[in-house]
Amino acid sequence: MTIQAPISPAGLPFAERLDRLAEVAVRVGLNLQPGQELVMTAPLDAVPLARAITVQAYRAGASLVTTLLGDDAATLARFAHAPDAAFDTAAGWLYGGMAEAFRNGAARLAISGDDPSLLAGQDPERVARANRARSKAYVPALELIANFATNWTIVSAATPAWARTVFPDLPEEAAVARLWDAIFAASRIDGPDPIAAWTAHNADLAARTAWLNGQRFAALRFRGPGTDLNVGLADDHEWCGGASTSRSGILCNANIPTEEVFTTPHKARVEGHVASTKPLSYQGTLIDGIRVRFAGGRIVESTARTGAEVLARVLDTDEGAARLGEVALVPASSAISASGLLFYNTLYDENAASHIALGQAYSKCFRDGGAGLSEADLAERGANRSLIHIDWMIGSAEIDVDGIAPDGRAVPVMRRGEWV
Repeated sequence: MTIQAPISPAGLPFAERLDRLAEVAVRVGLNLQPGQELVMTAPLDAVPLARAITVQAYRAGASLVTTLLGDDAATLARFAHAPDAAFDTAAGWLYGGMAEAFRNGAARLAISGDDPSLLAGQDPERVARANRARSKAYVPALELIANFATNWTIVSAATPAWARTVFPDLPEEAAVARLWDAIFAASRIDGPDPIAAWTAHNADLAARTAWLNGQRFAALRFRGPGTDLNVGLADDHEWCGGASTSRSGILCNANIPTEEVFTTPHKARVEGHVASTKPLSYQGTLIDGIRVRFAGGRIVESTARTGAEVLARVLDTDEGAARLGEVALVPASSAISASGLLFYNTLYDENAASHIALGQAYSKCFRDGGAGLSEADLAERGANRSLIHIDWMIGSAEIDVDGIAPDGRAVPVMRRGEWV
């Protein structure tokens, strides 16, 4: 496909904007080090960005860039022609190799841009089985990523299928151009100095995390339409946001873009009910109108206006799938929220609103970055363990958030979705 995006508001041609995004991915997202290997995954339609990132990586001194491409047509061929037993199989050898690369110091970069509705017409049971098999096979690599054993980041590329989903009323070429504009804007590409813009943004997020860490809240309480939720925080939790240092000692931004500050909830101390404020796009299904009730940290009741069956399957993935692994605060006035777009992509939609995540906790969200904590130590502090990590949005301009101090005092944190 030939990309014919318009000139940006800053007067920059598309090729220069793409190179800027690639530079931000390598220098800000990864902070790739001289001599470091890079393992990159991308959909086929994201090849132009993958190539631009490869150039920037070698300019930064990468010793080797290895790119693994995903093909939507091949994925659909599996569902159309593979025998039923095949859906319990995953490429464990591939994920084992990726885990070995990360253990040996390779950086990880994922380009997102997959078709949000690719599997919408497929058998939900087969989709669930395939996801479960892949999740189990991916555990060795996922644990290293979740524990920040190495520097990693995610960026996005505007692909035709994704663009058609976000802008269904536009011709494909115009939809792709609009989606690129939104990606560039959210990624702080169009200003005079994107690297300096990210430095300033990271400083703002660092100030938020420093304040929250100084408060040492025992819990957060979310209140608003359909929501009265008390999220107990893990013992010795640490708030993170923006740039973080991996266990390999490299400062990186795991998400490009990012607007959140986040930490680890206690898996057994979540109580109350909560309603989603934006739809969740998951494996080809739009799950909208989510309402759940927590007791003892676990979801004990769940409904959804659409996609309820898929939500139920997600919650049944394993014992930790119905518990929380993350809570994050995002102002309702964030640039992504202000765009008014539903991106059908968690990387973007989670940065439009405060959110919670079902499943696996980030072990880095503990004092001293979780260094040296065993699985038993993490569990004792309340960290959840699961094959999944799925974010969904619970914040809006109608939601208030209080921090609950250890002595029970309520401290205003957000009012009507904005930082107090």
